[in-house]
Amino acid sequence: MFRLLRLVIFTAAAFIAGVLTERSNAQANCETADGNWTQQMCIRSDIPHD
Repeated sequence: MFRLLRLVIFTAAAFIAGVLTERSNAQANCETADGNWTQQMCIRSDIPHD
């Protein structure tokens, strides 16, 4: 029983770590592309300012 519980805990921890890592990478990519990170979305304007 303990093995099954340990498997669930480790799987959940790995999933959460992966989500946080991916979110951090997305935010860094947004800042590199001169975007504006708001909440959970990158807002970029590709319209040239003539």
